[in-house]
Amino acid sequence: MGQNRKIVVVGSSNTDMIIQIDRFPVPGETLLGKDFRVLPGGKGANQAIAAVRLGGDVALVARLGSDLFGDQSLENFRKEGLDVQGVVQDKLLPSGVAQITVDAAGENTILVASGANNALSTAQVSEHAGLLESADFILMQLEIPLETVRFIVEKYGNNGKKLILNPAPAFHLPEEMYAALHAIIPNQAETRFLTGIGVTNEDTAVHAAAFFHEKGVEVVVITLGAAGAFLSSPGFTGSLPAPEANAVDSTAAGDTFIGAIAAGRCSGMDWKDAVIFANRAAALSVTKYGAQSSIPFLAEVQKHF
Repeated sequence: MGQNRKIVVVGSSNTDMIIQIDRFPVPGETLLGKDFRVLPGGKGANQAIAAVRLGGDVALVARLGSDLFGDQSLENFRKEGLDVQGVVQDKLLPSGVAQITVDAAGENTILVASGANNALSTAQVSEHAGLLESADFILMQLEIPLETVRFIVEKYGNNGKKLILNPAPAFHLPEEMYAALHAIIPNQAETRFLTGIGVTNEDTAVHAAAFFHEKGVEVVVITLGAAGAFLSSPGFTGSLPAPEANAVDSTAAGDTFIGAIAAGRCSGMDWKDAVIFANRAAALSVTKYGAQSSIPFLAEVQKHF
């Protein structure tokens, strides 16, 4: 991959507590699980680590607790090679945690207690403005306060920065935010929530992408799970299938995909090649358990494909 430009990820960091089960319980039912793991996660941290493992020059702006989980997360970020000058440990709020169950087919359900993520404020972003001003790409999700995301969009979206938003979990966004986004990357459920359109084939994907384009978003990528992704961009519009994979856990597959997109774009790939690269990285991620533990390195993607 070629020369990288800087990616700044502003987002959440959680510690994931994962239970392996045969099937999901129904309300009121107690099931005995299998393996239990405690692993680092959170959409912001996952996407940042995916981007840095896949060749990106990445800084993270996040908020942790001043607790064991926060200490472990910060140590892990440094080990991964992230620029952590924008990571703050809150003195009052605990680190974010997520409870994840994974069934025998590799599907998952996730419950999140956000903790310090909810205090990632506009003031913290302003304190680290130099980081964002040095970035070519700013990557965000919605596991931090919407006010903070909106502040970044308003301040940097029309100031030469390419803003990429993963609208997860889905919230209705202020109309003026869309026009400042370079790209939006929702999955099928998030696309339906935001547009009212169920993406079931290429025609419906084109229709959904048009919703975002009409609001001013230049590039739309709709992730389709094992089927790959649909890309609508100035240079290419169409479906890009994912490689087949022996899936055991889909946790962080979407985050791997998005981090790979950022790394690919920063290395000079066009949008089509970046999505193909991201499909490959995500396909490798589902063959391993956990969130960050499943994210492949660049050499793994190059070896397999």
